[in-house]
Amino acid sequence: MSTASDRPVVGFVGLGHMGGAMAARLLAADYAVYGTSRTRARAAEQIATGLRWIDGADQLAKAADVLITSIPDDAALQLVADSITPALSGGQVWIDMSTVSPQTSREVADRVLAAGAEFLDAPVSGSVPQVRAGTLTIMVGGDETAYHQVEAVLGELGRPTYIGPNGQGLALKLGINISLAVQVLAMAEGLLLAERSGVDRGLALRVMNASPIGSPMLQAREALLLDLPDEAWFDIRLMQKDLVLALEAGRTLAVPLPTATSADEILTLARALGYEHRDIAGVFEVLQRLTRR
Repeated sequence: MSTASDRPVVGFVGLGHMGGAMAARLLAADYAVYGTSRTRARAAEQIATGLRWIDGADQLAKAADVLITSIPDDAALQLVADSITPALSGGQVWIDMSTVSPQTSREVADRVLAAGAEFLDAPVSGSVPQVRAGTLTIMVGGDETAYHQVEAVLGELGRPTYIGPNGQGLALKLGINISLAVQVLAMAEGLLLAERSGVDRGLALRVMNASPIGSPMLQAREALLLDLPDEAWFDIRLMQKDLVLALEAGRTLAVPLPTATSADEILTLARALGYEHRDIAGVFEVLQRLTRR
């Protein structure tokens, strides 16, 4: 299956925002890229630039050396595994870049290993702009030898780091996403307090982001906090899904997660107010609505 240049053939299952951007990045780096998605129309842009369309995840699994998936939740990952696993053979590596529960990921890993292939959980920190720039933070769990087999592929997408056995990449990703949610919520609280005290919102946000609290993630969302766009970088529904996974892991491990609990409550309210598919920066508007006068 490998190309003449000895680079592996890469197959994508799912060509949505993240999967499509990752496929485009690897096509630009001259990888042979195959792909499948729910509808061929979603892959039109990638097909035009060289992606080879394959009908069905099972057929894709027979054609690619390296499989990459970016799946919305545990149930979807299990469903995709039902199609892919019977078609796997020795030497293949499946890289799942989803954020799902470590337990579900380990269960799928066991199925893949039993089929003679390797499975890596490789969740990412970052969104489509980071994919396009090749600056995703990628945390990898699984067999270390398998990781080194695909390190160059992951290196085209960002900065991969081997974390440990299956599930540990996801455990670290959930820890990061707690901070992501809490940082945005804390910034929104402070910003609203400053604005209601008479400080210009734009001025307050610039000063806050120039201060020690201005993390790269908050700085990148400065424009979104000032004017929430219709298209989300990372929507509130998916953010809460990750927080729920973190809270479940915390309960299993007897780890208290008080700030994650508070953020989860606000995100529940945000969804009730219709912000489910808006960017997480939308928590500022949610707090505004709670304090209208």
